[in-house]
Amino acid sequence: MSNVKAAPDYRTPLKKARRLGSAKSGTGHFWWQRVTAVVLALLVPWLVGTLVSLVGADLGQVHAVFSRPWNAILMAVFVMSLFWHAKLGLQVVIEDYVHNRAAELALLVLNILLCSLGALASLYAIARIALLA
Repeated sequence: MSNVKAAPDYRTPLKKARRLGSAKSGTGHFWWQRVTAVVLALLVPWLVGTLVSLVGADLGQVHAVFSRPWNAILMAVFVMSLFWHAKLGLQVVIEDYVHNRAAELALLVLNILLCSLGALASLYAIARIALLA
């Protein structure tokens, strides 16, 4: 047996991380989270204003408002941004706080499926309202 001790590692954490590869999607994830947040920040006042203007309206009036092309388009953009933003945010929470790899993967897949299903169901409902005017 050898009594040779390993030399101490004086490298900085940055130096140790170099050449290990990049996370690749971190920057894109960050920017898409911000883009969807800006889109939502712009569309929430429109949606609140529209809903407030419909207080006391009957179903026919609500249907007529949301079947207008611009309202249907803005609502579709709102729904897509909402579910995409939610998917990205939940993904970060799952990756940061779930430490069991199998549970993490299962929750990430479930997140994608539920957000996709919610977006598709919402877009279907918007299309039905807009096209069956």
